[in-house]
Amino acid sequence: MAANVDAEDQRLLPHERHLRILDQARSRSRVEVAVLADELEVTSETIRRDLTMLERQGLLRRVHGGAVHIERLGYEPSVNTKREYQVAEKTRIGRAARELLPDGGSILVDSGTTTLELVRNLPSDLALTVVTNSLQAAMLLSELPRVELLLLGGHVRELTGAAVGTWTTSALGNLRVDVAFMGTNGVTPELGLTTPDQAEAEVKRAMVHAANRVVCLADHTKVGLTQLCRFAPLADVDVIVTDKGLEAGLAEELTTAGPEVIRA
Repeated sequence: MAANVDAEDQRLLPHERHLRILDQARSRSRVEVAVLADELEVTSETIRRDLTMLERQGLLRRVHGGAVHIERLGYEPSVNTKREYQVAEKTRIGRAARELLPDGGSILVDSGTTTLELVRNLPSDLALTVVTNSLQAAMLLSELPRVELLLLGGHVRELTGAAVGTWTTSALGNLRVDVAFMGTNGVTPELGLTTPDQAEAEVKRAMVHAANRVVCLADHTKVGLTQLCRFAPLADVDVIVTDKGLEAGLAEELTTAGPEVIRA
């Protein structure tokens, strides 16, 4: 029996199989052990081991007979966990977003792993004022000699490394920037941009209101997801930069709701 399981495991590398499982969990309300075993041509025991490993990594929550993606349950994965997912797509999105930088002036950079890829790909000779509530982004921005960095204060959420609270929103109320580069946990044509945490939603809402132009950076797996707290309708978003994994039909639905959609 063990030999058969090992042979089945070789059909896909474990890492590839885990990515397939996560994609299915994001796109469906839940995934079933029996269905995954049939689709991936492995045993139920193999799928159960995969689900257990993904749950230990904070990516899935086991339920009877299967699992649900953590974001479907309204739980929010940590920055370190999210950093390991859709890495290539986020890198392409960050590079594409560089084309939307203003010529001088000021920008806001929201917290999140996709917006962090924009920061990682900023030109070393960039002359710009950058406002952020992200500790991770601030550390990278501090190394760019021509960037004037403004770090927003407030209570720092351990889960995301983002400053939130009244200190943060009060400071944003007195700012006006050229472009806000926003992250999100969910995007739908009907509800727009959503996130699981109320405190972060309030800061994100203030960022949107503080910007002349709003650019949302979100990989295709965020499209179709709805989280607890809405912070911006798509009518308030000028551009969504995503990846080619987003179907053309979904891109058209988003465009109809307001923003230009760029698939990097």
